[in-house]
Amino acid sequence: MTRRERVLKALAFEETDIVPYQVDFTIPAREKMVSYLGDTHFIEKIGNHLAYVKAIPPYGVKEVAPGFFQDEWGVVWNRTVDPDIGNPTPVLSRPTLVGYHFPDPTDPSRYKHIPSFVEAHRDAFKLLRETYTLFERAWSLRGMEEFLSDMLVNESFVKDLLDAITAFHLEVIDRALDFGLDGVLFGDDWGWQGGLIMGPRLWRKYIKPRFAEMIALVREKGKKAFLHCCGKVQEIFPDLVEIGLHVFNPFQPEVMDIFVLKREYYGKLAFWGGVSIQRLLPFGTPEEVQKETRRILKELGRGGGYIAAPSHALPRDIPCENIVALCEVLTNQGSFE
Repeated sequence: MTRRERVLKALAFEETDIVPYQVDFTIPAREKMVSYLGDTHFIEKIGNHLAYVKAIPPYGVKEVAPGFFQDEWGVVWNRTVDPDIGNPTPVLSRPTLVGYHFPDPTDPSRYKHIPSFVEAHRDAFKLLRETYTLFERAWSLRGMEEFLSDMLVNESFVKDLLDAITAFHLEVIDRALDFGLDGVLFGDDWGWQGGLIMGPRLWRKYIKPRFAEMIALVREKGKKAFLHCCGKVQEIFPDLVEIGLHVFNPFQPEVMDIFVLKREYYGKLAFWGGVSIQRLLPFGTPEEVQKETRRILKELGRGGGYIAAPSHALPRDIPCENIVALCEVLTNQGSFE
């Protein structure tokens, strides 16, 4: 069974020979592990089941000053502290799109690298990575406080902005999925540890209908729709099921009961994540990491519908010994009693 076949079977809520798994790293964590193991290719040996590719042209990101990167939307990201994402400098100082030019989703250079990516990852489940899908893209352009205020007092601007962002992603998805990818990984953080940032009413008003359009296109093309959305957002899981989402990530055990939710949504929504990066991995012993990871594999992996993983890309504060312990369990499933 290939890794791709294993993921497809798990998403069909069928038992697999082993539970498919994924371990992703932030840049600092990856560098730390390379130093610890003395192996620059250690990630390739983990056997991850998912592979990601972005539809981004060669000019998509450029360094405009040391540690400052401008994306194709015109936003400059300060990555001097956080090298993975950074802090954005908004470009829309007023609630208007007049004078703003959106990036071109029809540019052929955006997709030139995808065929070779597909060929190089034939065994894996291949996902188009659509980061900053809606809410994140909007607030990075406008500013978090400003956009949240706009959702209350500048309704027409919010709709125009989100409609334009949605149109961009629909075009990208439509073109990119024709190259042989298996699905789309949407990235759009709507939550924090206490709930939805904008609340369920505004989420349903602005985000849900547009996200539904994108999922509908993914499904129309016979592919799978994944969502990465941090925070305590389980109150909208029924909405996500309604609009056809296949997989939810990162499935944070700090803010949701992962075992109850797996049972509650079995057959309707698959989950990816669940291994705590806030408690278990940074503060547990290697033995505790292995014990809890085995329990998660056994309970959540039963009957399919689950991809095992940490509840986010691993940050720098996790001890290397614990990362090794996690990977040993994932890569040696069936070897432990």
